[in-house]
Amino acid sequence: MLIIGIDPGISGSICFFDNGKILKVIEMPTMTDGKKNKKQVNGAQIFNEISNGIKNFEKKDVKVVIEQVSAMPGQGVTSMFNFGQSFGILKGICSAMQLSMYFVRPAKWKKYFNLINSEKDASRTRAIEIFPYFSSELSKKKDSNKADAILIASFFYETYKIADY
Repeated sequence: MLIIGIDPGISGSICFFDNGKILKVIEMPTMTDGKKNKKQVNGAQIFNEISNGIKNFEKKDVKVVIEQVSAMPGQGVTSMFNFGQSFGILKGICSAMQLSMYFVRPAKWKKYFNLINSEKDASRTRAIEIFPYFSSELSKKKDSNKADAILIASFFYETYKIADY
Protein backbone atom coordinates (compact mmCIF):
# COMPACT_ATOMS: atom_id res chain seq x y z
CA MET A 1 0.00 0.00 0.00
CA LEU A 2 1.34 3.40 -1.01
CA ILE A 3 0.62 6.16 1.46
CA ILE A 4 1.02 9.76 0.39
CA GLY A 5 1.44 11.90 3.50
CA ILE A 6 0.84 15.60 2.92
CA ASP A 7 1.70 18.57 5.09
CA PRO A 8 -0.37 21.21 3.21
CA GLY A 9 0.54 24.81 2.65
CA ILE A 10 3.12 26.85 0.78
CA SER A 11 6.03 25.49 2.83
CA GLY A 12 4.57 21.99 3.20
CA SER A 13 5.79 18.70 1.80
CA ILE A 14 4.59 15.48 0.21
CA CYS A 15 5.89 12.06 1.29
CA PHE A 16 5.56 8.84 -0.71
CA PHE A 17 5.62 5.96 1.80
CA ASP A 18 5.37 2.27 0.90
CA ASN A 19 5.12 -0.55 3.47
CA GLY A 20 6.92 1.35 6.21
CA LYS A 21 9.64 2.78 3.97
CA ILE A 22 10.11 6.32 2.70
CA LEU A 23 10.31 6.28 -1.10
CA LYS A 24 10.57 10.02 -1.68
CA VAL A 25 9.79 13.34 -0.01
CA ILE A 26 9.40 16.57 -1.93
CA GLU A 27 8.82 20.14 -0.89
CA MET A 28 5.41 21.48 -1.88
CA PRO A 29 5.63 22.63 -5.51
CA THR A 30 5.03 26.37 -5.66
CA MET A 31 4.99 29.17 -8.21
CA THR A 32 5.10 32.94 -8.15
CA ASP A 33 1.75 34.70 -8.07
CA GLY A 34 1.21 38.28 -9.24
CA LYS A 35 3.30 41.44 -9.10
CA LYS A 36 4.42 41.07 -5.49
CA ASN A 37 6.07 37.68 -6.15
CA LYS A 38 3.93 35.95 -3.56
CA LYS A 39 4.03 32.17 -3.68
CA GLN A 40 1.13 29.82 -4.20
CA VAL A 41 1.01 26.05 -4.60
CA ASN A 42 1.50 24.82 -8.15
CA GLY A 43 -1.44 22.49 -8.74
CA ALA A 44 -0.19 21.26 -12.11
CA GLN A 45 3.16 20.23 -10.62
CA ILE A 46 1.46 18.57 -7.64
CA PHE A 47 -0.65 16.56 -10.11
CA ASN A 48 2.51 15.56 -12.03
CA GLU A 49 4.38 14.53 -8.85
CA ILE A 50 1.48 12.43 -7.56
CA SER A 51 0.90 10.88 -11.00
CA ASN A 52 4.55 9.87 -11.22
CA GLY A 53 4.56 8.65 -7.62
CA ILE A 54 1.58 6.32 -8.10
CA LYS A 55 2.33 4.95 -11.57
CA ASN A 56 3.50 1.55 -10.24
CA PHE A 57 0.45 1.14 -7.97
CA GLU A 58 -3.21 0.43 -8.53
CA LYS A 59 -5.41 3.31 -7.37
CA LYS A 60 -7.12 1.07 -4.82
CA ASP A 61 -3.73 0.58 -3.15
CA VAL A 62 -3.03 4.32 -2.79
CA LYS A 63 -4.11 6.24 0.33
CA VAL A 64 -3.64 10.00 0.54
CA VAL A 65 -3.40 11.34 4.08
CA ILE A 66 -3.66 15.11 4.40
CA GLU A 67 -3.16 16.99 7.64
CA GLN A 68 -6.56 18.43 8.59
CA VAL A 69 -5.77 22.10 9.02
CA SER A 70 -7.91 24.92 10.29
CA ALA A 71 -7.55 28.58 11.19
CA MET A 72 -5.08 29.31 13.96
CA PRO A 73 -5.26 32.25 16.38
CA GLY A 74 -2.88 35.07 15.52
CA GLN A 75 -2.61 34.30 11.81
CA GLY A 76 -3.62 36.97 9.36
CA VAL A 77 -6.66 36.72 7.15
CA THR A 78 -4.60 36.64 3.95
CA SER A 79 -2.28 33.87 5.13
CA MET A 80 -5.21 31.77 6.34
CA PHE A 81 -6.98 32.26 3.01
CA ASN A 82 -3.84 31.12 1.16
CA PHE A 83 -3.47 28.14 3.50
CA GLY A 84 -7.09 27.12 2.89
CA GLN A 85 -6.64 27.59 -0.85
CA SER A 86 -3.64 25.21 -0.80
CA PHE A 87 -5.68 22.66 1.18
CA GLY A 88 -8.52 22.94 -1.34
CA ILE A 89 -6.20 22.51 -4.31
CA LEU A 90 -4.79 19.31 -2.78
CA LYS A 91 -8.28 17.94 -2.10
CA GLY A 92 -9.41 18.83 -5.62
CA ILE A 93 -6.44 17.17 -7.29
CA CYS A 94 -6.81 13.96 -5.26
CA SER A 95 -10.56 13.90 -5.88
CA ALA A 96 -10.08 14.37 -9.62
CA MET A 97 -7.51 11.55 -9.60
CA GLN A 98 -10.05 9.38 -7.72
CA LEU A 99 -7.63 8.64 -4.88
CA SER A 100 -8.84 7.67 -1.41
CA MET A 101 -8.31 10.56 0.99
CA TYR A 102 -8.05 10.58 4.76
CA PHE A 103 -7.61 13.55 7.04
CA VAL A 104 -5.74 13.60 10.33
CA ARG A 105 -5.66 16.44 12.80
CA PRO A 106 -2.22 17.63 13.89
CA ALA A 107 -3.00 16.84 17.54
CA LYS A 108 -3.73 13.21 16.67
CA TRP A 109 -0.52 12.35 14.82
CA LYS A 110 1.61 14.53 17.10
CA LYS A 111 0.22 12.82 20.20
CA TYR A 112 1.07 9.43 18.67
CA PHE A 113 4.70 10.52 18.27
CA ASN A 114 4.77 12.34 21.63
CA LEU A 115 5.20 15.76 20.01
CA ILE A 116 2.39 17.69 21.71
CA ASN A 117 3.63 21.06 23.04
CA SER A 118 7.06 20.54 21.51
CA GLU A 119 9.12 22.78 19.25
CA LYS A 120 8.39 22.71 15.49
CA ASP A 121 11.82 21.15 14.94
CA ALA A 122 11.01 18.20 17.25
CA SER A 123 9.24 16.42 14.39
CA ARG A 124 12.47 16.47 12.40
CA THR A 125 14.36 14.88 15.31
CA ARG A 126 11.65 12.24 15.73
CA ALA A 127 11.63 11.40 12.00
CA ILE A 128 15.42 10.98 12.04
CA GLU A 129 15.15 8.66 15.07
CA ILE A 130 12.56 6.46 13.32
CA PHE A 131 14.08 6.63 9.82
CA PRO A 132 17.86 7.08 10.31
CA TYR A 133 18.51 6.08 6.68
CA PHE A 134 16.72 9.27 5.62
CA SER A 135 18.60 11.64 7.98
CA SER A 136 20.66 13.27 5.21
CA GLU A 137 17.40 14.50 3.65
CA LEU A 138 16.36 16.06 6.98
CA SER A 139 19.62 17.82 7.86
CA LYS A 140 18.33 21.42 7.71
CA LYS A 141 15.98 23.14 10.12
CA LYS A 142 13.64 23.98 7.20
CA ASP A 143 13.22 20.22 6.64
CA SER A 144 10.75 20.04 9.55
CA ASN A 145 7.92 20.24 6.98
CA LYS A 146 9.34 17.16 5.23
CA ALA A 147 9.49 15.45 8.64
CA ASP A 148 5.83 16.35 9.25
CA ALA A 149 4.80 14.73 5.94
CA ILE A 150 6.85 11.63 6.81
CA LEU A 151 5.30 11.35 10.27
CA ILE A 152 1.78 11.88 8.89
CA ALA A 153 2.33 8.98 6.46
CA SER A 154 3.98 6.84 9.13
CA PHE A 155 1.16 7.54 11.60
CA PHE A 156 -1.41 6.37 9.06
CA TYR A 157 0.66 3.28 8.18
CA GLU A 158 0.98 2.28 11.84
CA THR A 159 -2.62 3.01 12.89
CA TYR A 160 -4.57 2.41 9.67
CA LYS A 161 -5.69 -1.14 10.52
CA ILE A 162 -7.06 -0.21 13.93
CA ALA A 163 -8.32 3.30 13.31
CA ASP A 164 -11.80 4.36 12.31
CA TYR A 165 -11.13 6.35 9.17
